[in-house]
Amino acid sequence: MKFYQWLRDWTLIIAILAGIVGYFVGIALPVSDSIKGNVLSAVEYVQPVLIFFMLFLTFVRINPHDIRPCRWHIWLLAVQGGLFSLLGLILIALPHSGLRIVLEGAMICLICPTATAAAVITRKLGGDMAHITTYTILINLLAALLIPALIPWVHPNPSLDVWNSAVLILGKVFPLLLMPLVLAQLVRKLMPGLRDRIIRYPDLSFYMWAVALTLAIGVTTRSIVHSNIGLSTQMWLVAVSLLCCIFQFWLGRRVGAYYHDTVTAGQALGQKNTVFAIWLGYTFFSPITAIAGGFYSIWHNVFNSYQLYRHEHRSSKEAVSRR
Repeated sequence: MKFYQWLRDWTLIIAILAGIVGYFVGIALPVSDSIKGNVLSAVEYVQPVLIFFMLFLTFVRINPHDIRPCRWHIWLLAVQGGLFSLLGLILIALPHSGLRIVLEGAMICLICPTATAAAVITRKLGGDMAHITTYTILINLLAALLIPALIPWVHPNPSLDVWNSAVLILGKVFPLLLMPLVLAQLVRKLMPGLRDRIIRYPDLSFYMWAVALTLAIGVTTRSIVHSNIGLSTQMWLVAVSLLCCIFQFWLGRRVGAYYHDTVTAGQALGQKNTVFAIWLGYTFFSPITAIAGGFYSIWHNVFNSYQLYRHEHRSSKEAVSRR
């Protein structure tokens, strides 16, 4: 049990190191380039599959009666959708901007849906589980609509026109973000026995997240190694991911405080499905853009660790004072 707890506590670091080391070990192996290419293709296929099933395992636990929209949902959805659209319009108006890659990195950090693990952190911090579950569904829906609508204009595909590019992106993003919800509710309604067996393994999504994050970090490492983008631009992507993380946690908590739901709104806006962000950057922007999603994963986990430590410390002090 101690080893298992240690593994959970250090999963982020282990996944990052495994992704980096795994990439360099892989390219050092004496195998043909075709085999390495097949491995990369397999990783690119497995990533969205893992994202799909992580969302499915989250949504299968949702009782439709627990879905409760509230006013702060509207404000945070407007922030995510509005800032993503604003940055997109800037890049459409200035297609040759020297800040293109940095702004695209900010876009994926802003539109990225709430993490599937956000409900766990929210519960530990004393937030509202129903509200963050509802927001997770709503932001997945918004992202599934906005990403195909805007990315073909922001980052055109040279081999496709805007309409065909939008249909291609819609075909990849919409099923990835929304079909897990549909499938989960069908299983819940038609196969309750299967649903009960699934929820007996609450750590299954955790293991999937660890594998998905390792693969995502490996892909990000490859992007950095093979990039011809200058170091300064890469550092700007690191910086913009940090600024987006700080801004979203801060704004979410400020908006939530107004509606007496500080913790929940902060986690809803600040804690991201960063595996999706890395996949989004790598697939629809440029591979180097995925750096922003990779580092956002570090920043929001650092902040969550600090929040949990502060919450547990405060709870311990209150328990002592009551004795």
